[in-house]
Amino acid sequence: MSAAQATPTLPQLSGPIFLTDGGLETTLVFLEGIDLPDFAAFPLLDDDDGRAALERYFAGYLDIAERYELGFVLDTATWRANGDWGARLGYDAGQLGDVNERAVVHAHGLAGMRPGVRTVIDGVIGPRGDGYVIDLTMGPDEAAEYHSLQTEAFARAGADMVTAVTMTYVDEAIGITRAAAAAGLPVVISFTAETDGRLPSGATIGDAIEAVDRATDAGPAYYMVNCAHPTHFAAALPGGESSHRIKAIRANASRMSHAELDAAEVLDRGDPDDLADHYRHLDGVLPELRVVGGCCGTDHAHIAAIAGALTGPSIPN
Repeated sequence: MSAAQATPTLPQLSGPIFLTDGGLETTLVFLEGIDLPDFAAFPLLDDDDGRAALERYFAGYLDIAERYELGFVLDTATWRANGDWGARLGYDAGQLGDVNERAVVHAHGLAGMRPGVRTVIDGVIGPRGDGYVIDLTMGPDEAAEYHSLQTEAFARAGADMVTAVTMTYVDEAIGITRAAAAAGLPVVISFTAETDGRLPSGATIGDAIEAVDRATDAGPAYYMVNCAHPTHFAAALPGGESSHRIKAIRANASRMSHAELDAAEVLDRGDPDDLADHYRHLDGVLPELRVVGGCCGTDHAHIAAIAGALTGPSIPN
C-alpha cells in the first residue's frame, strides 16, 4: 500500500473545485503595509494585531468561497516557520514547534467562523533555503529530519494535510513526503518553475513528479505548481499519468521572472481577468484540476475572477 493510499481521503479530490487564498506575503507587505522581515508571516501569530491582520486577509477569501458555494483549502501562515528561517528571526526549536501548532489552531478558528464553507486545514511548509534560488541542498533523509519539526507540530494540532510549497528540487520534496507520512498526514508537493517551465534545479515538472513518486511509492496525495505565471509553465506541463497527478495550481499574477520579482520594489498585480483566462485554459489541459488559488501578486480580485471563470456567476447573497 502506498503512502497516498494509507492517508485519509481529502475532500477536495471530489465534487466541485476548492479555492485557496492568493499571495499572503505580497498582500500583507505591498497592499497592507505590514513589515514582514525575511518575508515571514508566522510571527504575526504572536500578537493580537498580527492575528487580526491574518483574520482580515482570510475573511475575504472565505467570502468568495461562500459566494461561489465552493470549498476552501485554508493554509497556515508557516511558509518560513522552519529551523533556519526561524533562527534568523529569533525562534528556537521549541518556539517554532509552538508557533506551528498555534498556526493550525488559528486556522481552525478562522474556519469555525464560516461553518457554511467546507474547509480543509493545510499546514504549509516552505523550502529550507530560498524559494527562487537553490542555495542549499539536502538529501532525502536529511530533508525528512529537518522538516519533521513542522509536520509533527501540524499533526499534534489537528491539521488535515500538509503542503510543501515552492519546492525547487526533488530531494527536499522526497524528504517532506516521508516526514508527512511519518506524521500520518496527507501531503501535497508543489513545485515552482522558471520562465522556461523547469524547476530551478533544471528538472522538468514531469521528471520531478516521476522522481518523487518513484522514491515514495506515489506518496503525495497530488502535486501542484505555484509561484510562476501560467505563461511560464503551461506549455511545459507533462502529459500522460503525470498530468493526472497535478491537481492544483497557484500561479503568480506577474509575468516577471523570479529574479525580477525578487528585485521588484513595487507590486505587479498583473490583470486578474487575464490570469483567470489562463486558468480556464489550464482547466482544459489538466484532466483532474481540483484546487485553484494564487501566489505572488494575487489578491481577492484574482481569486474571485478565477472562481468565476471556472464555475460561472456567483450565487447571489
